Amino acid sequence: MNQDQPFDINRVIADAKQIISNPRGYYQAMPKSGGFVEPLIFIAVMAAVMGLISAVLSLFSSSVAGLLAAGFAAIILAPIGAIIGAFIGAAILFVIWKLMGSTETYETAFRCLAAATALYPIVALLSIIPYISTIVGIAWAMYLMIEASVIVHGRERKTAQIVFGILGVLLILSNISSERAARTMEHKTHEMGKMLEEYQKLPADEAGKKMGEFLKGLEKGMGESAK
Repeated sequence: MNQDQPFDINRVIADAKQIISNPRGYYQAMPKSGGFVEPLIFIAVMAAVMGLISAVLSLFSSSVAGLLAAGFAAIILAPIGAIIGAFIGAAILFVIWKLMGSTETYETAFRCLAAATALYPIVALLSIIPYISTIVGIAWAMYLMIEASVIVHGRERKTAQIVFGILGVLLILSNISSERAARTMEHKTHEMGKMLEEYQKLPADEAGKKMGEFLKGLEKGMGESAK
């Protein structure tokens, strides 16, 4: 991400390849300043690629309308969300590195984080395997932050490994828990949809009776979960 050159998609691709294959070399050559425009463009491109991959994968489970919605999200919403998340994430990393004794600026923290978005397309590809994308994505991102801590911020490797190792474990546990809850809810919603379709085929009185039984069972299950 060299601010002295105009935007070039080939250079964005080359940067992404280097971040993945040789992160130490990338961080050693990374400018610590030069503005936010180029790292923002890098984030937007990586997020768009991630979104497009997700849209293509949705071909196996979505309708044409769903695919069009996913494509819209890939082009517009994913980059916007990624950029907003990057500013927030960089602020958190800036505080962490300050606590570790770094004297670098917020812009440097932002550039370190922006580089990690090169993982977005890989995470999108791995999303077909439950939980693997979460574990690999977070672990790999923490490895990049360790390298950035040592090379860019001049921190001790052991200290960086402890800090981002703990952070990585907490993030993995939190994200897996959230993903598990989301998958469970999605499964229950799907089953409920199928059940409602079956009820529509029944006479009104029988459908009402079965719906009452279903609601009683749901209430009982929620009561047991609350205990």
